[in-house]
Amino acid sequence: MTRIVKLTTEHIADHGAALTIRLGEPPMPVPEPVASLIRDYLNTDHPRQPYASARSRRWLFPGRQAGEPMTARALQTILREAGIAPGVGRAEALRRFVEHTPPPVAAKALGYTDFTTEQAATDIGATWSRYAAERWR
Repeated sequence: MTRIVKLTTEHIADHGAALTIRLGEPPMPVPEPVASLIRDYLNTDHPRQPYASARSRRWLFPGRQAGEPMTARALQTILREAGIAPGVGRAEALRRFVEHTPPPVAAKALGYTDFTTEQAATDIGATWSRYAAERWR
């Protein structure tokens, strides 16, 4: 959460047909319907937002103090009130990502250690350990 709340509008790139988010390198495509939600959010003025920093569109999650992002705890509270368990979603998203992506690539793209992504791949039974060897055959 501490990294998520520090995301700015500069982390998002809208290429018309595709929306990408830069969490690491390379930027990753944002799937629908999340891409539409982000576009709507970025293109909407938020005059009722009680936060001082709402005037500054720099932060994706503006905080109560001008020029500062929302706190990680505040975002967690908002997500829980919406029925979303942040920790569970994060772990599941990582497992789904390494299902289709080699763990070292996932680690670099998401800012995880190689150990973390390898462990997630092992937990779901992904066969990426043979990936490089199989590519050379």
